[in-house]
Formats: sequence, C-alpha cells, structure tokens
Amino acid sequence: MEAPHTQAAETATTVAAGSVSVSVTVDSPERMQDLGRRIAALLRPGDLVLLTGELGAGKTTLTRGLGEGLGVRGAVTSPTFVIARVHPSLVGGPALVHVDAYRLGGGLDEMEDLDLDVSLPESVIVVEWGDGKVEDLSEDRLHVVIARAVGHEEVLDDVREVSVRGVGARWGAERGADQLKALAEPTA
Repeated sequence: MEAPHTQAAETATTVAAGSVSVSVTVDSPERMQDLGRRIAALLRPGDLVLLTGELGAGKTTLTRGLGEGLGVRGAVTSPTFVIARVHPSLVGGPALVHVDAYRLGGGLDEMEDLDLDVSLPESVIVVEWGDGKVEDLSEDRLHVVIARAVGHEEVLDDVREVSVRGVGARWGAERGADQLKALAEPTA
C-alpha cells in the first residue's frame, strides 16, 4: 500500500470550507519526531489522528513524537502485530491509543471490536492505515499524510513531505486553523 503523493512546498497552508491543510518538509527522523511533539501540543482528549504513508514513511516515528509531547508511559513502537497499544499519561493528560489497522481486513467489524469509540472521549487515538476505516469515530480529526520526497530522479532517503489536514468544526474554526498553520512555521 502506498500513500498518495503529496505536492508540498517547504511549508504551505491551504484553507477550504471546514478544513485546513498544512504541508511541511521534514528532513530527518529527529525532525519528524519534533513535528509529532508540536502536533501533540495541539491535541486534547477526544482527538482522532489518521496517519497515511507507505511502509517506512515515518508514521511510527511521528507517533513517537506525539507520545513524547503528550507525556505518555512506555516506548511508542509499531503496534502492527498487537493491533493497538495504550500508553497512559504520566502527566495527567490524555492517554495515547496507538492503532495499526494495516493487518485488519478493512471491515468495520474488526475496527469496532477494538472499542475505539469507548476510548475516544478520554484519549488521543492515532490510527496508522486508518483512512476509510475510522472516520466515523469523530467529525473533528487530523489526517496526516507522509510521503517520501522525490528530488529530480531519485527518492531522497530521509526527506518527507508531511501534509496535516484538519477536518471538522474544531480545525476549521479560526483558532484551530491558526494552530495548524503554526506547524508550518520554522523551528529553531
């Protein structure tokens, strides 16, 4: 499965009715984790984040940064073989529920068996390979697409184009849109 290629500039912002998109170029795994920490600062209990990208694109690396930013317990690793991992907060914030839907057949029944709707109100739920499977959990969600950057005729190993799209009233509102736009601002 490959993620759709994202045309992204160094940083770009697009605003459409009910959604905001921000594109960021990330040049190393460390910067991907940093982007995860920055996204985590925007999240609150009840948030849903969908991650899309080919194998090895950096979905788990971004989620590791989310976990660091949320201050959760345990090493954030790929939940491919266990399907879902729960990382409780160490700082009184929301738990991180990290789901890998890659091995699920795509049936809604399999996703429903995970009871994500029960966990959502008090957690941040991150679903790798979740497109088309969990959108009904929340009208307000972030869709993050990670694509390997292509330079001239070769794929650039560590460079990723990351598109973060906020969907729903929360992210489409002025405050949510401004928060997402801030992700495109360079960091020190």
